[in-house]
Amino acid sequence: MSASLIQLSGSAPTPPEVHLKVTPAAQEQLRRIQRDQGKEGKFLRLYVQGGGCSGLTYGMEFDDPTEADQVVDGGNGFKIVVDPASAPLLKDVEVDFLLTLEASGFKIRNPNAKETCSCGKSFA
Repeated sequence: MSASLIQLSGSAPTPPEVHLKVTPAAQEQLRRIQRDQGKEGKFLRLYVQGGGCSGLTYGMEFDDPTEADQVVDGGNGFKIVVDPASAPLLKDVEVDFLLTLEASGFKIRNPNAKETCSCGKSFA
């Protein structure tokens, strides 16, 4: 994942403050994956990258924050890091985990998406 920002007048633009929610079901599953991968102490990095059938896709990994990242409380002290390029696209997103007969896996609800793929992993 790489992102670049255009710098004007000697200072980088300030990305909007990101508010995210991670449901208890998603927190439980993410903590389980984090433990299984031996990534305890790492933050959940949520990001957006080009791709998918709608143009943009979500990505998640366990990582350490950088100076440019926003550290966001996802609920119950669950910490998430977001890079400046992804921040405007992730404002007010909710991360959930579903385990049903019809669907299972992480579901990202983005109120800012104009179009979402049926799989829920791609948006415009």
